[in-house]
Amino acid sequence: MGPLKNWSGGLTCAPETFAQPETLEALCDLVRAAPKARMTGSRHSFTPLWLTDHVLINLDRLPGTLEVAEDRQTVWAPAGATLKDLTAALWAQGLSLLNQGDINAQTLAGACATGTHGTGETLGNLASHTQGFRVVLADGELVECDATQRPELFQALRLSLGLLGVVVAIKLKVAPAYHLEERIFKLPLDAALERFDELAAAHRHFEFFAFPYADEVLVKTLDPMAPDGQFEPPEEDEEALFAGFCEMSAAAPPMIPDLQRLLMRFAPSDPTPRQGPAFQIFPSTRVVRNEEMEYEVPRAEGVAAVRDVIAAVRGDALPVCIPLMVRTVAADDIWISPQGQGPCTAISFHQYPKLPWRAFFPAIEARLRAHGGRPHWAKHHTLGAADVRELYPRLDNFLAAREAADPHGKFLNGHLGSLFAALS
Repeated sequence: MGPLKNWSGGLTCAPETFAQPETLEALCDLVRAAPKARMTGSRHSFTPLWLTDHVLINLDRLPGTLEVAEDRQTVWAPAGATLKDLTAALWAQGLSLLNQGDINAQTLAGACATGTHGTGETLGNLASHTQGFRVVLADGELVECDATQRPELFQALRLSLGLLGVVVAIKLKVAPAYHLEERIFKLPLDAALERFDELAAAHRHFEFFAFPYADEVLVKTLDPMAPDGQFEPPEEDEEALFAGFCEMSAAAPPMIPDLQRLLMRFAPSDPTPRQGPAFQIFPSTRVVRNEEMEYEVPRAEGVAAVRDVIAAVRGDALPVCIPLMVRTVAADDIWISPQGQGPCTAISFHQYPKLPWRAFFPAIEARLRAHGGRPHWAKHHTLGAADVRELYPRLDNFLAAREAADPHGKFLNGHLGSLFAALS
């Protein structure tokens, strides 16, 4: 097997051993014997969380079943399942996740461990929905934990970056299966920002996409509805059109502002509705690869931060061809969660890989940091150990749990060592 790449193609890993255990016993033996190990799922991380020169563990071949609680409020789910497979299995049981993002290729373990989220001002990230874990620790022991059984381990595992062990099953809160109606429409940028709180409060899910050189944005809302008609998948032509737009932008960067304004001119002004089962409406088709940075900015600073980033792109004439994505996320109480100190506005800043991005991502990041932002752990950032210490007041709780679970740093790699090992 050749080197492994992440989804964007920007990271490469050539581990000494790529292991796909087929039984829990084999996984425990593997972890016990490994001097160093990391885990990988769909490799949707833009940061080197999963990179290792040693043992890289993947759970695709580990059997797992969905266990529905008698009260149907929670399930135990295989940690290596993709969100696509998990949500389909839940639907077959008459259940849905409370919320999810617009990408369903990630594994459940990876999405929880990095604080991946959807949008909705009353809805937290996926990690905040976890109720328990079954995990293989560094010594090869399989243990179970929750808020009352090994509570420190449980609290740290809720968002752990894979630093405490190999999670094999996760207990999640779930909801009765529900349908959603999607509406997409165009608004002036200023109107979207001025009405941000109003729109976020009016819809279960609200987000918008802003090309930095256009004066209009695409608003997307999702709201529960009674089943009505057949599910209609997204138009494939739209993604093909966007791919062509990105290629044109890469071929002629000076044309990006005009191309963005032209593209928005043809966007729908009136809402275009689409409805169906929640697990089918949430995901978007993603053909165009990108590099991404995302910061979770305190909700009160969100609108100002969006204005600041757009002004920076325009002021420096940066060749950014992919729109910003702006969402809302509820607060949680997780030790190293970006939403751990209050509700946030999530601002995602993307770039097409054929255009420059390394040179100016740090400048955009500095503006988001100035508004009190914390990065999504799996997306580009330049944090060091001192930054982690500054941003996370409850870091010592996490470090103590990490030390107890993995005293010899089996699950540390170079990237994570630079962020956490020096602080222990």
